[in-house]
Formats: sequence, structure tokens, C-alpha cells
Amino acid sequence: MTYRNWLAALCACCLLLAAESGNAWHDETHLAVAKAAGYHKWYNAVGADMAKLKAGDGERHNHYYNNVAGVEVTSDLVLAQAARYDNPADGEGHLYGAIIGSLRSYLNAVREGKYADYHLAFAAHYLGDLSQPLHNTPFDEFNKAHHGANDGIVEKVALENLFRIQRLMRPVALGKESFEQDLAKEIARIATGARKLGERMRREGRDLTPEEAYGQLAQSASLLEAVIDRVQR
Repeated sequence: MTYRNWLAALCACCLLLAAESGNAWHDETHLAVAKAAGYHKWYNAVGADMAKLKAGDGERHNHYYNNVAGVEVTSDLVLAQAARYDNPADGEGHLYGAIIGSLRSYLNAVREGKYADYHLAFAAHYLGDLSQPLHNTPFDEFNKAHHGANDGIVEKVALENLFRIQRLMRPVALGKESFEQDLAKEIARIATGARKLGERMRREGRDLTPEEAYGQLAQSASLLEAVIDRVQR
């Protein structure tokens, strides 16, 4: 098999996995969020999607919350999901808890003097996933039909248009002693807004506009910036 044929086969495999597991935003969009947030290893922000190729359900369910019941996302729900991080049996998904769980792993590794950066890269990816409306709503027929298009809505131009994310970013306060509680509240806030936007898209039978996409990405980047500032002080 030639390199070109091998690469084509790999891309096809990735697209198939994305369709089955609900991949959120495509690679360059994730990279744009991380770069806009000032994450110095922004190029690692796609690692969580790469891991799904090998880890399967152990990683896949960290990327979404299939909110079939339409329940309100609260800080308590976010923190409760943390116990499900990396759980391969949790088909409902636990995106919000994955953010908390990956940052706990990062901080534990730092305290133990271990190399911790990969845990932060996973958190950066999940924080990017958080703002994708269709990762906060049921994976129903509408979601399946529209998911790929919405993941890639600004993929070709996101890295060239960081200013469109950065100009919409807003300061986020995460306390030192109240870090997890503050973070959980912000996760719940973004998830709630993303869910409502996803529901509106369903009612109107449409995809995101580029303007909406940049607004969502700015929310992820704002929270990632605040997380990095707090955990790396």
C-alpha cells in the first residue's frame, strides 16, 4: 500500500469513527480554540480525538452528554459526572465530568512530580467540545444528519481567524479555593446555552451559522484561558 492510499484509508476510518461517536468540532477548530486561549501546547488539543482510535469507548464517551431527558445542567450534575470519567460502559456520555476528571488528573500528576501536560491537553479538548451544541443534546436523527456539517462549519478558516474568537472572549473568574465549584458553574452555564442553541437549531431545521460557531468557540476559549491561568500559577 502506498503512503497516499494508507493516508486515504486512515482518513476514511477517522470519518467513520466520527460519524459513530459524535466527534465534536474538527481538528483545526479545536486547535484554534486552544491557540486563542493562549495554551502554549495548543497543538496537543486534538490528542483526545486521536486517542479514540485506540481507546474506543474508554475515551469516546468523554466527548458528549446525550441529554435525552433534557434535564437542567447544574454544577452538581457536572461534579457527579466526574466519577464516570473514562467509563467505557456509560453510553449516555459524561463530557462535563471529563473536564473535571482530566483536570484532577493533571493536578494530581503535578503534585506527584509526574509529567502532567497530556492531562491538560485532554481537558483543553473537552473544553472545546463543551460549546458544540450537538454534544449537549440527544444523538437523534437530526443530530446524526447535521453533526458532521456543524463540526466543520469553520474548520477551513478557524486558525486563520483567531481574532474572530478572541474578540468575543470574556474574562472568567475561577477561585483558588473554590476552583472546582467555580469551574462546574461555568461548565453548566456554557452547556445550558449550547443545549438551548441546539434545540433552536432542531426547531428551525438548520445548522450553525459561522457567527454562532465563533460565539460558541469563544466561550470554550474563555474558560480554557481561565483554567490554564489557574492551574499553572
